[in-house]
Amino acid sequence: MLITRAILSVSDKTGIVELARALAAKGVEILSTGGTAKHLAAAGIPVTPIAQWSGAPEILGGRVKTLTPKVFGAILHDRENRDHLADIERLSIPPIDLVVVNLYPFEATIAKEGVTLNEAIEQIDVGGPSMLRASAKNHRHVLPLCDPSLYGEFLRELESGSISEAFRLRCAIAVFEKTSAYDAMIATYLKSHGAAGRAPAADLRLDLTKFQDLRYGENPQQSAAFYVRSGEKPFEQLQGKELSYNNLMDLDSAIRLANAFREPAIAIIKHTNPCGVARRSSLIDALKAALEADPVSAYGGIIGANQEFGAECAKAIADIFLEVVVAPSFSTEAVEILSKKKNLRLVTTRAALPELELRSAAGGILAQSPDRVSGRASWKAVTDVPPKAEEMDGLEFAWIVCAHVKSNAIVLTNRSQSIGIGAGQMSRVDAAKVAIMKSILPAGGSFAASDAFFPFRDGLDILADAGVRAIIQPGGSVRDPEVIAAANERGVAMVFTGERHFRH
Repeated sequence: MLITRAILSVSDKTGIVELARALAAKGVEILSTGGTAKHLAAAGIPVTPIAQWSGAPEILGGRVKTLTPKVFGAILHDRENRDHLADIERLSIPPIDLVVVNLYPFEATIAKEGVTLNEAIEQIDVGGPSMLRASAKNHRHVLPLCDPSLYGEFLRELESGSISEAFRLRCAIAVFEKTSAYDAMIATYLKSHGAAGRAPAADLRLDLTKFQDLRYGENPQQSAAFYVRSGEKPFEQLQGKELSYNNLMDLDSAIRLANAFREPAIAIIKHTNPCGVARRSSLIDALKAALEADPVSAYGGIIGANQEFGAECAKAIADIFLEVVVAPSFSTEAVEILSKKKNLRLVTTRAALPELELRSAAGGILAQSPDRVSGRASWKAVTDVPPKAEEMDGLEFAWIVCAHVKSNAIVLTNRSQSIGIGAGQMSRVDAAKVAIMKSILPAGGSFAASDAFFPFRDGLDILADAGVRAIIQPGGSVRDPEVIAAANERGVAMVFTGERHFRH
């Protein structure tokens, strides 16, 4: 017989009863452990407990069930090696020809709110990966099935009378892909609990699964796909055309900036830069203010919201051409209203900042911790007349927006609405000029933020000429005294934050 004996030990019971029935019908002896054995017996399938077969009882509360010489000898021996066969005969170990195992649900466990480190550690599988790796190593003689998705094809192969070499190899590869991803997930989780701190690791191992193909890359002639860690679902698309590479880049920028505010906030993004940003007491007011800031640039842009997108918001954009709206959720009424715009992509996500940001460059991978904007505790007023309390609110808003703009960046705002944004300029003077040029709303009395220090007073003078009343910047230039003197001379209050926010 092709398969005489199989071991079935699974945490995911999907399809296992049907598989076991098919094996039993072929006269295959089924060995099993714990919960799987009970599950199969309850379905009326003959099953031999592995402890009974091996003669080694389960110990340590089930931590040791299959880690015995008999089980691994039955799996690992090479059927074409005379010495192996002699050992097997001498020790009276019958062969195991099929290993059906999936792993303890470590990923599902750590996804639970409030799970403890000890609870997570108990879900680190030892015997399962060991049996899978053993059978994968010996796949010419022992077939490993590590996922229910393989059961159907296996049964078709079984009915054909032989298991093809191609299928055996594919199952072996699937094992090593799964166990390597499993180990990487555990290592990442343990690192997050302080085992290795926050410094970049000496080795970076990525195990990603294609989440979806994209319409195209940055340009239509470029193909593209989006990859995530196995099992993760970072967003859900409710309607609209397929996403492109650029859509996802803009979507990421939109949701990051909107989520940077505690109050209801809207960020409108164009080519990864904000063109309109506002926070208000309600999301609809924030949306109207963000659109007012630069309605021309908003055309064809992406809207990010940090609260549920409701019917009022949907009506407000019904006549505007947009690529994507991304929010934590959409009301039923909003979806119904926006369903008339069939190409408009509606995306929901609650994605937080990643622990590590990755980007390809110079033939390698750059890795860094995400940029976070610190609070006011580290700020220092450096001018003779410090900003008033209400001015500090406006400076804080400008500073948060500026941290999400491509460098060099100058941002003009009022207390809770962007006015003009100068992004991605080669000089800070040009960034200031662009911010003023882009100002549809009055720049007089506005707040300005600069993502890095002013190397000379010229940029400050340009902003003062436009009527800016207060400026926030990192400081740290050798010419800080000159810039501070210029601010005092022009009657502009200024704050140093002590941190830079370049964005490339």
